[in-house]
Order: sequence, then C-alpha cells, then structure tokens
Amino acid sequence: MARNISTVICETSASKVWAVLTEPKQVKVWQYGSDLITDWSVGSEIRFRTEWNGDVFEQRGTVLEFLPTKLIRYSLFAPRPGLKDSPENYFEMNYILTEDSAVTKLEIVQIDNRAGAAEEVPQDETTNPILAALKKLAEA
Repeated sequence: MARNISTVICETSASKVWAVLTEPKQVKVWQYGSDLITDWSVGSEIRFRTEWNGDVFEQRGTVLEFLPTKLIRYSLFAPRPGLKDSPENYFEMNYILTEDSAVTKLEIVQIDNRAGAAEEVPQDETTNPILAALKKLAEA
C-alpha cells in the first residue's frame, strides 16, 4: 500500500478552503478544468470530468465520508487503456483540514492499494502547481 501526503498551509479560514475543495466552479479552477459532479452525500457517486484534445476523461468513485470544514474522503478510479473498473483498481483520497487562528492546514492523503503503487516524495504548494493554484484560490 502506498500512502502519499501533500500539505498546503493556507492563510485563511477552513470554510474558505472547504469551498475551494467542494464547490464545482472553484474545483474547476485548480483541477485541470475538471467538472466536479457529486452531491457530497456519503455513498453517492463522485466524478471529475475533463475534456482534453477532444476526448473526455472521467475519474469516478464514491463519497465515503464528508464532515464539513474537517474531512472529505472518497474512492476514485482513474481509467487507463486495459485497466478494468474493479475494486482493486481504485484508490482513496482524503482531504483533512485543521484550522488554527487564521491559518488552515490542508493535508491531502492518497491511499493507493493498486498494483505497482509507490510512495512519492511529499509535496506542498512550492513543489506542485495544482497545490499552488488551490492555495492561491483559497487565499483570494
């Protein structure tokens, strides 16, 4: 099992960071133009749909936990040619928010049981442009 952790420190409230993570218009800004499709109910479907070079790419999964301004947890399948849509090919995403005064720490933890999954070097907003975009949007 690979466990990959990214951390973003946002100089804003947890509610602003939460909005960036959960509102489709804001997710589209930092997630490669992806359309977020979900109602955030535990057990409901979650989809990230992006059009790229005329093709539609869609990741899909299930909302596993949703605690406003605290935690989002969902499973996700990222299709690839020849990859079967089956439980062993899903990974889990966790977004954990901790607020202290006017600063919110966001930990993004990916738990990956897929074959060949590997631990990665921890990332933050200085090493990952997606995390930098998320931080900029939250602090705006």
